[in-house]
Amino acid sequence: MKEFNELSDFSTIEIDELLKLARRLEERPEPRALEGKVLSLLFLNPSLRTLSSFQAAMVRLGGGTFVISPEMSIHGLESRSGIVMDGGAAEHIYEAIPVIASYGDVIGIRAVAKIENLQNELSDRDFKEYISLVDKPYINMESAINHPCQNLADWKTLNDQNISSSGGKFVLSWSWHPNALSLAIPSSTLQMAAMRGMDVTVLRPDGYELPDEVMNKARRVAELNGGSVNETNDRSQAMEGADVIYVNSWSSVLNYGRQSSEEKFKKELRGWCVDEPWFDTASVDCRFMHCLPIRRGVTAMDRVLDGSRSIVIQESRNRMLVQMAVLHQMLSGA
Repeated sequence: MKEFNELSDFSTIEIDELLKLARRLEERPEPRALEGKVLSLLFLNPSLRTLSSFQAAMVRLGGGTFVISPEMSIHGLESRSGIVMDGGAAEHIYEAIPVIASYGDVIGIRAVAKIENLQNELSDRDFKEYISLVDKPYINMESAINHPCQNLADWKTLNDQNISSSGGKFVLSWSWHPNALSLAIPSSTLQMAAMRGMDVTVLRPDGYELPDEVMNKARRVAELNGGSVNETNDRSQAMEGADVIYVNSWSSVLNYGRQSSEEKFKKELRGWCVDEPWFDTASVDCRFMHCLPIRRGVTAMDRVLDGSRSIVIQESRNRMLVQMAVLHQMLSGA
């Protein structure tokens, strides 16, 4: 494996093999498998789970990591093309990325959406430019439109919970958040559930429809795998018989890149905070998922997060386990 960029780059058979490897490494650790190997981590945006889970994964396999982030170790990093660098930035990403990559055997890059230009971010323009500077295996640690590490961990979590792929009902729901957030998690999570062949419903208020490009791709994938993709603003209808609700927040396409307009548009939507009544029509064992971090009392209520439905901590631990499998397959030579 030379790249881990998008879950749909892999067949379901290949994904199953990665998950089997993750389970094997959990049950039968290989603490020297990657001895002498180095993982370079470039964080253009912060993250608690992504940073710590990759560091833990590499240590458990006997390798090492180092972390570079503009917020902690670089005196200004410029990313614009054709810029005259007479301002505060001391380093351009065109030099920084190749240098960082040269110090390791694989590089992980996290560069989330800027919430500026929808078409650029749907095409993952910036991330594609960054990886063009790399001549080593690379891992997408979240880009403008993809988060394959989270998707693989979620796939494992659904398996761990014995939530059926064929016929299982998966609800991807929008929730309120004070900030404008990217499309990476909802888009790639939708693709993940479609690849599993689940019956997926996107639950969102009017104005928060996912882009046609995202929905159409998911429908094609679902059809190939025996599932379906629908959308609605009717909470009771969406949750009827649901096996899992995966909650996330994303920006309105109508107001993409316009923060003040976005704030006004969603002002009356504070009620989109997940609480126990949401589950009235769901299956008895309906699970609650979220990639974290989550704002308590804003995105979901404490009694949901602290209740038996919530599997958010299991999701987070699975990040480390599936990333161990990805790193092992990239670097062990096995």
